[in-house]
Amino acid sequence: MHNFLTFKKINLFGSLLAFILVGLAVAIQAHFNLEPCPLCVTQRIVFIVIGFLFLLFSFFNPSQLIRCIHLVTLLIANIVGIIFAIKHILIQGKWITVPAECGIDLDYMFENFPLTEAFSLLFKGTGDCSEIDWLFLGLTLPQLALIAYIVFGIITLYIFKKINT
Repeated sequence: MHNFLTFKKINLFGSLLAFILVGLAVAIQAHFNLEPCPLCVTQRIVFIVIGFLFLLFSFFNPSQLIRCIHLVTLLIANIVGIIFAIKHILIQGKWITVPAECGIDLDYMFENFPLTEAFSLLFKGTGDCSEIDWLFLGLTLPQLALIAYIVFGIITLYIFKKINT
Protein backbone atom coordinates (compact mmCIF):
# COMPACT_ATOMS: atom_id res chain seq x y z
CA MET A 1 0.00 0.00 0.00
CA HIS A 2 2.87 2.37 0.81
CA ASN A 3 4.22 1.94 -2.75
CA PHE A 4 0.98 3.33 -4.14
CA LEU A 5 1.25 6.51 -2.08
CA THR A 6 4.12 8.15 -3.90
CA PHE A 7 4.46 11.85 -4.70
CA LYS A 8 4.03 11.17 -8.40
CA LYS A 9 1.03 8.86 -8.11
CA ILE A 10 -0.92 11.07 -5.71
CA ASN A 11 -0.28 14.09 -7.94
CA LEU A 12 -1.46 12.13 -10.99
CA PHE A 13 -4.56 11.08 -9.05
CA GLY A 14 -5.25 14.71 -8.06
CA SER A 15 -4.82 15.81 -11.66
CA LEU A 16 -7.11 13.10 -12.97
CA LEU A 17 -9.73 13.93 -10.34
CA ALA A 18 -9.67 17.65 -11.19
CA PHE A 19 -10.08 16.98 -14.91
CA ILE A 20 -12.86 14.46 -14.24
CA LEU A 21 -14.71 17.13 -12.24
CA VAL A 22 -14.46 19.58 -15.14
CA GLY A 23 -15.62 16.85 -17.53
CA LEU A 24 -18.57 16.06 -15.25
CA ALA A 25 -19.53 19.74 -15.13
CA VAL A 26 -19.47 19.92 -18.93
CA ALA A 27 -21.46 16.67 -19.18
CA ILE A 28 -24.09 17.96 -16.72
CA GLN A 29 -24.24 21.21 -18.69
CA ALA A 30 -24.75 19.37 -21.97
CA HIS A 31 -27.19 16.75 -20.66
CA PHE A 32 -29.45 19.22 -18.86
CA ASN A 33 -28.97 22.01 -21.43
CA LEU A 34 -27.66 24.43 -18.81
CA GLU A 35 -25.80 27.66 -19.48
CA PRO A 36 -22.94 28.09 -16.97
CA CYS A 37 -22.85 31.40 -15.16
CA PRO A 38 -19.58 33.35 -14.94
CA LEU A 39 -18.86 32.06 -11.43
CA CYS A 40 -19.33 28.46 -12.65
CA VAL A 41 -16.87 29.11 -15.47
CA THR A 42 -14.43 30.68 -13.02
CA GLN A 43 -14.61 27.63 -10.77
CA ARG A 44 -13.99 25.35 -13.75
CA ILE A 45 -10.93 27.42 -14.62
CA VAL A 46 -9.65 27.00 -11.05
CA PHE A 47 -10.20 23.21 -11.29
CA ILE A 48 -8.24 23.19 -14.56
CA VAL A 49 -5.40 25.15 -12.93
CA ILE A 50 -5.39 22.71 -9.99
CA GLY A 51 -5.34 19.77 -12.42
CA PHE A 52 -2.41 21.21 -14.33
CA LEU A 53 -0.52 21.99 -11.11
CA PHE A 54 -0.95 18.42 -9.87
CA LEU A 55 0.12 17.14 -13.30
CA LEU A 56 3.14 19.47 -13.43
CA PHE A 57 4.35 18.43 -9.99
CA SER A 58 4.07 14.74 -10.89
CA PHE A 59 7.15 15.25 -13.10
CA PHE A 60 9.33 16.50 -10.22
CA ASN A 61 11.21 14.64 -7.53
CA PRO A 62 9.77 15.57 -4.14
CA SER A 63 12.68 17.49 -2.67
CA GLN A 64 11.92 19.74 0.28
CA LEU A 65 11.86 22.82 -2.00
CA ILE A 66 9.50 21.19 -4.53
CA ARG A 67 7.20 20.03 -1.73
CA CYS A 68 7.07 23.59 -0.33
CA ILE A 69 6.34 25.10 -3.75
CA HIS A 70 3.75 22.37 -4.32
CA LEU A 71 2.09 23.17 -0.99
CA VAL A 72 2.00 26.94 -1.54
CA THR A 73 0.81 26.94 -5.16
CA LEU A 74 -1.88 24.32 -4.69
CA LEU A 75 -3.14 25.82 -1.44
CA ILE A 76 -3.38 29.24 -3.10
CA ALA A 77 -5.32 27.74 -6.03
CA ASN A 78 -7.64 25.90 -3.64
CA ILE A 79 -8.20 28.99 -1.49
CA VAL A 80 -9.10 30.97 -4.63
CA GLY A 81 -11.54 28.21 -5.57
CA ILE A 82 -13.00 28.16 -2.05
CA ILE A 83 -13.52 31.93 -2.17
CA PHE A 84 -15.37 31.74 -5.50
CA ALA A 85 -17.44 28.73 -4.37
CA ILE A 86 -18.44 30.46 -1.13
CA LYS A 87 -19.32 33.65 -3.01
CA HIS A 88 -21.46 31.60 -5.39
CA ILE A 89 -23.14 29.80 -2.48
CA LEU A 90 -23.87 33.13 -0.80
CA ILE A 91 -25.37 34.52 -4.03
CA GLN A 92 -27.54 31.42 -4.46
CA GLY A 93 -28.64 31.66 -0.83
CA LYS A 94 -29.59 35.31 -1.40
CA TRP A 95 -27.11 36.49 1.26
CA ILE A 96 -25.38 38.54 -1.42
CA THR A 97 -27.54 40.32 -3.96
CA VAL A 98 -26.39 41.04 -7.46
CA PRO A 99 -28.34 43.10 -9.97
CA ALA A 100 -30.39 40.94 -12.33
CA GLU A 101 -29.48 43.12 -15.30
CA CYS A 102 -25.88 41.94 -14.94
CA GLY A 103 -26.92 38.49 -16.13
CA ILE A 104 -25.36 38.69 -19.59
CA ASP A 105 -24.06 35.55 -21.21
CA LEU A 106 -20.39 34.80 -21.72
CA ASP A 107 -20.34 35.14 -25.51
CA TYR A 108 -21.86 38.61 -25.32
CA MET A 109 -19.48 39.55 -22.53
CA PHE A 110 -16.32 38.66 -24.49
CA GLU A 111 -17.58 40.00 -27.82
CA ASN A 112 -18.73 43.40 -26.58
CA PHE A 113 -16.43 44.38 -23.70
CA PRO A 114 -12.69 44.96 -23.55
CA LEU A 115 -10.90 41.85 -22.31
CA THR A 116 -10.07 43.33 -18.90
CA GLU A 117 -13.67 44.40 -18.30
CA ALA A 118 -14.99 41.03 -19.50
CA PHE A 119 -12.72 39.24 -17.02
CA SER A 120 -13.81 41.66 -14.31
CA LEU A 121 -17.46 40.80 -15.01
CA LEU A 122 -16.60 37.11 -15.17
CA PHE A 123 -15.13 37.12 -11.67
CA LYS A 124 -17.84 39.33 -10.15
CA GLY A 125 -20.82 37.08 -10.58
CA THR A 126 -24.06 38.03 -12.23
CA GLY A 127 -27.78 37.79 -11.73
CA ASP A 128 -27.99 34.33 -13.26
CA CYS A 129 -25.45 33.10 -10.70
CA SER A 130 -28.29 33.09 -8.16
CA GLU A 131 -30.26 30.41 -10.02
CA ILE A 132 -30.04 26.84 -8.79
CA ASP A 133 -30.41 24.72 -11.93
CA TRP A 134 -29.22 21.33 -10.72
CA LEU A 135 -28.85 19.38 -7.46
CA PHE A 136 -27.02 16.20 -6.53
CA LEU A 137 -27.88 14.65 -3.17
CA GLY A 138 -29.49 17.99 -2.27
CA LEU A 139 -26.27 19.92 -2.95
CA THR A 140 -25.81 22.61 -5.58
CA LEU A 141 -22.86 22.63 -7.95
CA PRO A 142 -21.07 25.41 -5.98
CA GLN A 143 -21.52 23.41 -2.77
CA LEU A 144 -20.08 20.33 -4.48
CA ALA A 145 -17.23 22.45 -5.83
CA LEU A 146 -16.50 23.72 -2.31
CA ILE A 147 -16.29 20.13 -1.06
CA ALA A 148 -13.94 19.27 -3.95
CA TYR A 149 -11.66 22.25 -3.19
CA ILE A 150 -11.48 21.15 0.45
CA VAL A 151 -10.65 17.59 -0.63
CA PHE A 152 -7.89 18.90 -2.93
CA GLY A 153 -6.55 20.97 -0.03
CA ILE A 154 -6.48 17.86 2.17
CA ILE A 155 -4.68 15.91 -0.57
CA THR A 156 -2.15 18.74 -0.86
CA LEU A 157 -1.54 18.81 2.90
CA TYR A 158 -1.28 15.01 2.96
CA ILE A 159 1.37 15.07 0.24
CA PHE A 160 3.35 17.71 2.14
CA LYS A 161 3.13 16.00 5.54
CA LYS A 162 3.26 12.28 4.72
CA ILE A 163 5.13 11.73 1.48
CA ASN A 164 8.83 11.48 2.16
CA THR A 165 11.54 12.46 -0.29
